[in-house]
Amino acid sequence: MATTRDVELLLLLFLLLTAAAPVFSSSPELSSSPLSFHRSHGSPAANDRRFQISDDMFWKDDRPFRIIGGDVHYFRVLPQYWRDRLLRAKALGLNTIQTYVPWNLHEPEPNKWVFEGIVDIEAYLKLAQELGFLVMLRAGPYICAEWDLGGFPAWLLAIEPPLKLRSSDTTFLHYVERWWAILLPKIAPLLYQNGGPIIMVQVENEFGSYGDDKAYLHHLVTLARKHLGHDIILYTTDGGSRETLDKGTIPGEGVFSAVDFSTGEDPWPIFELQKEYNAPGQSPPLSAEFYTGWLTHWGEQIAETDANRTAAALEKILSRNGSAVLYMAHGGTNFGFYSGANTGQNESDYKADLTSYDYDAPIKESGDVDNLKYKALRRVIQEYSGVALSLPPPDNGKKGYGLVTVHKIASFFEVLDDMNNPMTAVESEQPLAMESVGQMFGFLLYVSELPIMGTSSILKIQKVHDRAQVFVSCTSDKNGGSPTHVGVIERWSNGELEIPKVSCSSNISLFILVENMGHVNYGKYIFDRKGILSDVTVDGAVLLGWKMYPISLDICSKLFNVNPIKQVSISGTAEKISAEPGFYEGRFDIYSIEQVKDTFISFRSWNKGIAFVNNFNIGRFWPSFGPQCTLYVPAPILRQGENVVVILELHAPNPGLTINLVKKPDFTCGSKQYQK
Repeated sequence: MATTRDVELLLLLFLLLTAAAPVFSSSPELSSSPLSFHRSHGSPAANDRRFQISDDMFWKDDRPFRIIGGDVHYFRVLPQYWRDRLLRAKALGLNTIQTYVPWNLHEPEPNKWVFEGIVDIEAYLKLAQELGFLVMLRAGPYICAEWDLGGFPAWLLAIEPPLKLRSSDTTFLHYVERWWAILLPKIAPLLYQNGGPIIMVQVENEFGSYGDDKAYLHHLVTLARKHLGHDIILYTTDGGSRETLDKGTIPGEGVFSAVDFSTGEDPWPIFELQKEYNAPGQSPPLSAEFYTGWLTHWGEQIAETDANRTAAALEKILSRNGSAVLYMAHGGTNFGFYSGANTGQNESDYKADLTSYDYDAPIKESGDVDNLKYKALRRVIQEYSGVALSLPPPDNGKKGYGLVTVHKIASFFEVLDDMNNPMTAVESEQPLAMESVGQMFGFLLYVSELPIMGTSSILKIQKVHDRAQVFVSCTSDKNGGSPTHVGVIERWSNGELEIPKVSCSSNISLFILVENMGHVNYGKYIFDRKGILSDVTVDGAVLLGWKMYPISLDICSKLFNVNPIKQVSISGTAEKISAEPGFYEGRFDIYSIEQVKDTFISFRSWNKGIAFVNNFNIGRFWPSFGPQCTLYVPAPILRQGENVVVILELHAPNPGLTINLVKKPDFTCGSKQYQK
């Protein structure tokens, strides 16, 4: 068992972190239309920079311009690798970078503004310009992006009465106005006409697939014009159907309407439809999301698309002087807790996105370009761009550091036994949503009591978002070990559990650990509060009297690293494995700076949890569902000397108590599927 000092250190972790913190706990320290002015046919003055639309073409400084772009999201790539990834995009033949702006990273708490490190958007845009790119900026406020809550801060879900997201709800617009009043003045100096790289700014995102609130869209245009002026091209992106364009475009405002559609569809009938939603002469054909691959949810096979078919589809656009933006050119990684989720016909039909956002893009998650898709797309782009392309940088080195033995630091409930400080708990008769108690990500522990039971009982939770692990123990038994695991209730299965008869001399403590697996980022169920969202019943009786413990883990590895904790004692040759949440730690050495390379941690034969490397949250793992077996560890997270991996495993670890650091990603895990 853990020593008293072990428990005190772990208790300190929870007491310090009773409210959610930003996901990136400790970034490594290393070093004639209002749409545009008509072009003039003379030569522009040296400081007369203009990006315009006329004659159904884009014009850059009075010369015809074709956008061959790609999405590379700054917040999915460590800043130390921004240059590397952009150089690979340059060698692919791209002349424009498109990126979303995630509100939730820049305002993780109300009025707390963050623009440093991985969210230093100004530095990213300036780097893009330095490397010769133009930029299409997708400012939101909604971005989708398979990103938690579509980029909205989760604290919006805690506001009462509930906001109507993506609408002309005046309270919602108040927060949008405050956000854009911070963001847009920062980017205004970086507009093309002001000497920067930004040629277009997107308003909202695929709104036609969601709603039909023109007042909301017009208000966003007014806000954008207020902060950015009337010379910048504003644009919308919607699916290439009449229904979505009817709802998502903004007539009468001089906003350019771009389209997206499935790769392989005939693009030119869609571009003809696009013209109906732009002013005459103001509709250059633009696919603002040309899909190079697709997203993958946990429990699915990894999405892959054919390289030659993708290249042939791009050629259909470029061969007739159309423009396209590759979504994605480089996908990157959903570090921490920021991967989103989708729903189907109802909100219980829930599918969480992987930690990896590789997307089967031509530039892989780790930056590699030695693949068929990169080569096929580059060949097409080179043919139609009319410029000689630079060679891509060689793939970054990878290192397989091999097997690392891990040791159990403590059971989750060893820490809980001492968590009776009332300051750490929120008390309520009914269970409260995570966001209502200030927990925006991760986990919330619900604790209540059951009466003494003579027989087994049936526990029901009608609505839990997203996954609940249920435990029981005798309330008065302080030395009886960890609570007994009863089972799991999941959002997509909505089952019930039988609580076995528990022989106790007093009441029975009920523990329900609920995991937020990612707020929904797309569709009509986007208002996605987390936690227990209904009554909890035992044999039909509503259970009252709850304590809720917010559990944030963003800097746990830092505490473990600074204060080495004695490992749980091991009897015999193997540590006892139990199917309960527990903390595990492994350490490995890198002996020279030349050996500090990208790597992947394989969690094959583990169950489900989150992992930290040198204080950095590298994301969720769930190999028992798959398909993702490995988590990407970029070299800037690592260091010469000792490196520390801290794991919260929610069930049981690899029986051998090892992780494997390997050279290549692996998406072949899991045979289970979501049970409907």
